Amino acid sequence: MSGHLKIERHGLVTQITFNRREKKNALTAEMYRAMVAAVQEADRDDSINAVVFCGSAGTFTAGDDIHDFLAEVHAGRDFAGHEFLKTLALCDTPLVAAVEGLAFGVGTTMLFHCDLVYVAPGASFRMPFVEFGLVPTGGSTLIVPRRIGTAKAAELLLLANSFGSKEAVDLGIANAIVPVDSLFSHAMKQAANIAGKPFDALRNTRRLLRGDRNEIVARMEVEMQAFKQAMNSEESRAAFNAFLKRNPQQ
Repeated sequence: MSGHLKIERHGLVTQITFNRREKKNALTAEMYRAMVAAVQEADRDDSINAVVFCGSAGTFTAGDDIHDFLAEVHAGRDFAGHEFLKTLALCDTPLVAAVEGLAFGVGTTMLFHCDLVYVAPGASFRMPFVEFGLVPTGGSTLIVPRRIGTAKAAELLLLANSFGSKEAVDLGIANAIVPVDSLFSHAMKQAANIAGKPFDALRNTRRLLRGDRNEIVARMEVEMQAFKQAMNSEESRAAFNAFLKRNPQQ
């Protein structure tokens, strides 16, 4: 279990909190692996009927920890973030997110795998894969245009435009804007409401709503092959080097 995650049980609900405050909750391979284990455990446990993701210290997550990510790449390890997103795609348990502050990279893409998303008024979202010389992951090239339309998906994935809470709700990425002081309690209340529904009906309905998971996972694997090729490119190395020069503490 990662020390930068808090994983707690509240009745029928598992709560996963990103708790790496000094790094704006940037995610490491260790954190991803701990979340994979927690989500899979919740999925196997018939007494858990919802999982809630949230951040700490006013931030959801700044996305991948770049130093940790590059260390994993150089060590030749599999991309832990890919396994995390695939776990979400294959999950039967309803997923809820409470988003405050920054939701960068995977902090945005993971929301497309959640069933209910509640956002604070000042939340900010961005998927900057192209700016790093990479391609989107997590099935984003399939799910995002289906959810919000191809034209808007091009703005968010090709231009890497940032967007706020109102646009997230207007686009159907989030369900509602909730005041900061009640954001977490509201998300937990809705998760508990879901979790109290009949078990089989709940999970079967979720499967039908999410669509063909094999298609999503197949697209994720295609994206990952392109992602790995991009990681070896000169333009990606130059983009990461430039980022680290601008942000030496990241």
